[in-house]
Amino acid sequence: MKSQNSYSFIQDNTDIQDDYKIMLDAIELAQTVRSTVAPNPWVGCVLLCAEGVFKGVTAPKGEHAEIAALSHAGKAAKSSTMYVTLEPCAHYGNTPPCTEAIIQAGVSRVVIGIPDPDPRVSGKGIAALKEAGIQVELGIGENEVKEQLAAYIKHRTTGRPWVILKLAITMDGYIAAPDGSSKWITGNLARMDVHKLRQESDAVLVGANTVRIDNPSLRVRLSEQSSPNQPMRIVLGKSPPTADIQPAFEFEGKLSDLLDELGSKGILQLLVEGGAKVGYSLHNEGLIDRYVFYIAPALLAGNDGLHMFDGPGAKSMDDIWRGKLLSITRLEDDLKIEIASVKKGNGEFK
Repeated sequence: MKSQNSYSFIQDNTDIQDDYKIMLDAIELAQTVRSTVAPNPWVGCVLLCAEGVFKGVTAPKGEHAEIAALSHAGKAAKSSTMYVTLEPCAHYGNTPPCTEAIIQAGVSRVVIGIPDPDPRVSGKGIAALKEAGIQVELGIGENEVKEQLAAYIKHRTTGRPWVILKLAITMDGYIAAPDGSSKWITGNLARMDVHKLRQESDAVLVGANTVRIDNPSLRVRLSEQSSPNQPMRIVLGKSPPTADIQPAFEFEGKLSDLLDELGSKGILQLLVEGGAKVGYSLHNEGLIDRYVFYIAPALLAGNDGLHMFDGPGAKSMDDIWRGKLLSITRLEDDLKIEIASVKKGNGEFK
């Protein structure tokens, strides 16, 4: 039976533009499981067969996207083209190798977004497919897949989580008024967007002072009910046992040691939500990968509020930190600005 989702072209005359279009579909599929499969990578797969199109995604602690797509296709997979965002695995883990299933199904061509940085795979899947006589195309949609899997790539290559600093600020750079109040700087749509960011993160970090002042729960709420997938909550320092953030992991020590420990626990993405000292410390040590600022059209219009960073800054314009602007999104009256840290030639962050 033909799939309801089909394309107007077939694999025999597929060109690079067509490959890219289908890979974007696979990337979109992968995004649907972004918050449910970590520490495994979120992968999408599209199988283009003569009888139709069959799709698969990574299952939570279960089958891989390629296996799901092959299962849907059955015998129709023979002589098909597979589009998958990440290199198929060639080792036995929680599941058998995907490469074996692809070869046995008779797939003739595999289009891959990026190689898998996991040392257990890292080119072995591509080699196994080529050895079996399967045509392999690599790098289609590479930039988009690298962006989508940034947290996974960093974790597999460094052992540490991808670190995002999120701040809601006024136009003049404050995160709280002189009396410590900060609810609410931004509007409802921006706050809902933060919950989506939390849902995609494996852990959320704040300082003990933020817990004492704001008593946040740091739980995901995208509706009237809490999401079933809640991030691990981390406090730098000690927090009251009755605080809404509890149960939480409390840590005292070097931030680099914390990232190493979280990485060993399978935390791929860490969202930092405050406060000014915590954000400053992580920034000053070059430990932030992505900055997400929610900026409200509001002013404290003074110099006595709580600034977004608490600590000495650059002494001159020659020493100023500069990142790469990724996106600017309007959320009702607020702006969401995403900035990436830029690496130096030696691989270290500025």
